[in-house]
Amino acid sequence: MEAAHKQPAQAQVRLSGKEWEELRETMRLLELPSTSDALREGLRLLHHEAKAEAMAQNISLFYRQRSAPPPEGDPAPTEEEFAAADASEW
Repeated sequence: MEAAHKQPAQAQVRLSGKEWEELRETMRLLELPSTSDALREGLRLLHHEAKAEAMAQNISLFYRQRSAPPPEGDPAPTEEEFAAADASEW
C-alpha cells in the first residue's frame, strides 16, 4: 500500500453549474492557481475532517454512555463558578 499512494493518479469529476461557480470563487478567495490545486486542498480538508470524526466516534465508543473525564489539573467547575459565569457581563 505504501507504493500505491506515491503513484500519481487522475480523477474525473462532474460538477453542477453551482458547484463549478463555488469552486471558482473558492479558488479566487484562496488564491489557488488551478482546479487541481483546489480539488487537492478540498480532499486534504475532507480527509482531515473524516479523521477527526473517526476519533470522535472512537471516544464515544470508549466512554459509551459515560461522560469523558475532564483533563487532569483542570477540575470540573463548581455550581458557584457556573453561576458567576452566568452573571458576568462582557
